[in-house]
Amino acid sequence: MSVRDDQIIRELAHYLHEHPADRMALLPVYDAARDHSQRRTCTHNQHCPLVVTGAVVVDERNRVLCLRHKGGYALAEAEPDDSDDSLSAAALRLLAEEAGIRDVWTQPGAEGAFLVDVTRPGQHGYGPRLRVGIRYLFRAHSGAVFPSMIETGAAAWVPLAEIGIPSVRDRVEEHLIGTR
Repeated sequence: MSVRDDQIIRELAHYLHEHPADRMALLPVYDAARDHSQRRTCTHNQHCPLVVTGAVVVDERNRVLCLRHKGGYALAEAEPDDSDDSLSAAALRLLAEEAGIRDVWTQPGAEGAFLVDVTRPGQHGYGPRLRVGIRYLFRAHSGAVFPSMIETGAAAWVPLAEIGIPSVRDRVEEHLIGTR
């Protein structure tokens, strides 16, 4: 079993334990990941869910770090590489590569995945597969991003209220502001 399959299974199991209301939507994803790890191959004709990971980084003013994407800004997410030690490390690697972020720490109380969101085929740019985003919540000071990245518009600190994914916005508010 690869570290990636093992981590996906552990993260989903932990997340489902912490968020039982999401159980029905995520059990097929969990079953597909277990099937992959047990068989050590894909038997779904490459129609199995595609797992991506993302780091949601929030600064001291409760703004979220976003990267330039298709004329606007979006939360960073990527497929984990085989060289990544964990899904959360893959998310942080992406931000380090794209925004030069440094000095990031885990949000207390959100050490594991703080949100797992699912997007149907046709509603994302990853092709005909179900997209499963495993997101991690981190904190950083606004100065943790290279100033040139902000100045050139490659990255931006976006107010939480302007984050266009309601599930992300709501879960961040829940963890940081205690609104739920």
